[in-house]
Amino acid sequence: MILRRRAARLAALLAAGAVLASCSGPGSEPTSAPATSSAPSGTSAPASPEQTPSPTSSPAPTGTTAGTTTPSPAPSSTGPSEPADDPLAGWTWEQKAGQLIMVGVSVSDPAAVSAEAIRDKHVGNLFLHGRSTAGVAATRELVDEYTALVSRRSTHGTPLLVATDQEGGKVQVLRGPGFSDIPEATEQATWSPATLRRRARGWGDELAAAGVNLNLAPVMDLVDEADAADNPPVGAFQRNYGFTPQTVVSSANAFSAGQRAAGVEPVIKHFPGLGRVTTNTDTTTHVTDDVTTRDSDSVRVFARGIDAGARYVMMSTAVYDRIDPDAPAAFSPVVVDGLLRGELGFDGVVMTDDLSAAAQVQGWSPGRRAVDAVDAGVDLVLASADPSVAPAMADALVAKARTDPAFAKKVDAAARRVLAAKAGLSG
Repeated sequence: MILRRRAARLAALLAAGAVLASCSGPGSEPTSAPATSSAPSGTSAPASPEQTPSPTSSPAPTGTTAGTTTPSPAPSSTGPSEPADDPLAGWTWEQKAGQLIMVGVSVSDPAAVSAEAIRDKHVGNLFLHGRSTAGVAATRELVDEYTALVSRRSTHGTPLLVATDQEGGKVQVLRGPGFSDIPEATEQATWSPATLRRRARGWGDELAAAGVNLNLAPVMDLVDEADAADNPPVGAFQRNYGFTPQTVVSSANAFSAGQRAAGVEPVIKHFPGLGRVTTNTDTTTHVTDDVTTRDSDSVRVFARGIDAGARYVMMSTAVYDRIDPDAPAAFSPVVVDGLLRGELGFDGVVMTDDLSAAAQVQGWSPGRRAVDAVDAGVDLVLASADPSVAPAMADALVAKARTDPAFAKKVDAAARRVLAAKAGLSG
């Protein structure tokens, strides 16, 4: 199998023990599965044709720039306030920053750059992106190659979050022996909650057997039925659980409960909703929602997901004119800290949609994207489709934390939330 051969080749590369410098320029060729992130007003990346979506894995544009900041050399400097019982006691800034990044690895063509990010840049989380028909056993072999890189030096011995997109329909990364073919969310929404929960438990068991502990699903975006075909990120691909708040809440919560019962944490997405946009944040810039407000039903469905026990929420990168017109949601303290954490009371892990290759965010350097997201209150920055930018993101977080005490506290708070969530994973 391609996946197994590539994993073996990666293992041989790492066994050679070469100490390679991490790179922030273009690395491996990403797969052509787009993400569902959106772009701020004022970005300059050109629009590209719509493609089959993968909400967290979009193709990397050529010429992606690296972060503009570099870290100071002292790897042993720790955070400002660390009592002995602090879970971050003894952690370096590099190790802390690494817990805030999730790096992508292609399931069809694994590349050394992702492994180097874990080993050399202390990145603490992995995302399986692309498309594979290799099956459960081969996927587990690939995951094991990466989890074997975890050491006290690299991630302070903390296990990786291993994530993928296993929604169903056109957004299903993993297929083949041992994996079910999962139908679109629109079909799942026609089942009773009990049936959906039971089947989602089975799909979760398959992921757990493959070594995956985080599924970037379900979609909780509320789509208008009359305009579904004109909603490229969600409605056009039948990723929505029906067209009413009731069906979205009932079905998405049933899916989440089934996954959680299997030991796989679900991630509800894409807050505060991508169901009302008319362009795709993966492939176009200036994606803006001029309809959604703080009190919209499309926001309240997420509140119901949080009330049902969601521990992870993914941020959209669209701009929401009627909430905060000045920044994409993933970069907006108004949306992250004010609306999601403040008004909705969410105290779990907040992560971004893909910030590596989505057209919407190309107006920022990779380092700036990571810093702006964490500064807004995000805990986990996703660099899925173009893993070569992960080192620049890590370096920028470290540099900013060393020079800005207020930002350093945000890094510490985010790292603690990620560690607490990892401690709560079953198995």
